[in-house]
Amino acid sequence: MCPTEHDLEKPFSEEGYALMGGAFEVHREIGGGLLEEIYQESLEIELAERGIPFRAKNEIAVFYKGRKLKKRYIPDLVVHEQVVVELKSVKELDPAHEAQLINYMRLSRQPVGYLINFGPIGKLQWKRFILSEFVTK
Repeated sequence: MCPTEHDLEKPFSEEGYALMGGAFEVHREIGGGLLEEIYQESLEIELAERGIPFRAKNEIAVFYKGRKLKKRYIPDLVVHEQVVVELKSVKELDPAHEAQLINYMRLSRQPVGYLINFGPIGKLQWKRFILSEFVTK
């Protein structure tokens, strides 16, 4: 099946919509400002209940000239095998959080990432990132 123009402009938009539905439900249920680990486990439960495939805390090996490095990266979630998710529970997202997610996306060669912050009490903060060089054509 060939991707449509919409798929290339907004890759994994339906999967992202489903992911964010789960994240909003977690925030609605327990609110903001708790520890990141609470949101990690709660979102895993919510995704499983919704039948959304994911892998949690899956290690990404890093290579240099074909040689595996000792350093590993561990994103919080990978949803639908191609959407990298980094969870935070901080007062406000900053560029270092964005850089962390983009590094995970580049190293895993995944086109889409979500940075989700459960820290603010009254709202869920999130950003979607697309690395066009990894969007399949």
